[in-house]
Amino acid sequence: MNLELRHFNDLDSWVEISSYRPAGQSLDSVHEIMLAIHVKGEGKSFPEQLKSLLTTYTRCQKDAIGCQAITSRIFMSDAANQEAAILDQLPDTLGVVSIIEQPPLDGSKICLWVYMQSQMSAQILPSGLRQYSHGAYKHYWGSASATGQSNSETQGIELFEKLTEQLNEQDCTLEANCHRTWIYVQHIDANYAGLVRGRNKHFDEQNLTAETHFISSTGIQGRRAATNSLVQLDSYSVSGLAVEQIQYLKAPSHLNNTHDYGVRFERGTTIHYGDRAHSFISGTASIDNRGEVLHTGDISKQTERMMENIDYLLAEAGGSSQDIAQMFIYLRDVADYNISRDYFEARFPMLPKQYLLAPVCRQTWLIEVECIAIHRTQQPDAPAL
Repeated sequence: MNLELRHFNDLDSWVEISSYRPAGQSLDSVHEIMLAIHVKGEGKSFPEQLKSLLTTYTRCQKDAIGCQAITSRIFMSDAANQEAAILDQLPDTLGVVSIIEQPPLDGSKICLWVYMQSQMSAQILPSGLRQYSHGAYKHYWGSASATGQSNSETQGIELFEKLTEQLNEQDCTLEANCHRTWIYVQHIDANYAGLVRGRNKHFDEQNLTAETHFISSTGIQGRRAATNSLVQLDSYSVSGLAVEQIQYLKAPSHLNNTHDYGVRFERGTTIHYGDRAHSFISGTASIDNRGEVLHTGDISKQTERMMENIDYLLAEAGGSSQDIAQMFIYLRDVADYNISRDYFEARFPMLPKQYLLAPVCRQTWLIEVECIAIHRTQQPDAPAL
């Protein structure tokens, strides 16, 4: 993994960059790049920050020769006042875009994460999913799926029903092909339980049970401008994989099964390609193998235990924290930002990461992290990415 920190002084912006291409591979192997773009917030209006952010992205895009944006996520501080301006100026080169109110904690009003790849053929499907194809695999990304009907339970059911229908149109299923979801819940302390009930009901219908498997996921507070949209869903699915290429990460010495306390998601999922492995680590917090929250009220100790859990998950996949390509760091309390930043900047300098104000599903969890890791793998019978 190559890491780089790039400053654009004329734009008051900076970019953390990770880049991965397997050594010794042919020129048609997929090159992967992740960008975390930040802008200076102090003394700058939102239009100025937005312009700086998008100009910085344009410069990075020109430098990433041969790569295109596959998916991206824009984090904003005030959906009601900022979403329309973002949509009005959104370039069509950002791939599948998710826009979410999760205020950046660095003092700015907006930040951006972008995932880029080379060699991918792109197609927008009638269902709304975007398909990226290369070699033996088709990758399906979905974002901004939302509904404004009824309560969070009903909205959760409707969103997963829609995703299931979208995948069925591609001869895929939720159970076999969906490997990662991101669920944003408005007022999570009030609405998360309903979302869980809705997801559980739909999973029962789709053979996603404790005896089969679930889907790696993050359930986190986030919203768009529409006040009646209580739940939003982003997703990632793949076709062309053999069952043997999919590994569900457990780390039982450190983490319990999520269905033990009534929710249903995998702690992490690794997809083993012939030339690399992708590990999608779900939102992870300070928890033990009995499902108990550890170090209540102590942000430093919660951070350490949380990262220990992630280390064990990645080790199970055959990798380590050195393989992490990007990271989202969610905090419940803005007062914990400096402590968290000091920890992560010391351990992961230059790694693409965003610090966001976004309460998680348990009130006693002060911090949660999700990440994507990429490492070399030995799968001689599997096609390369």
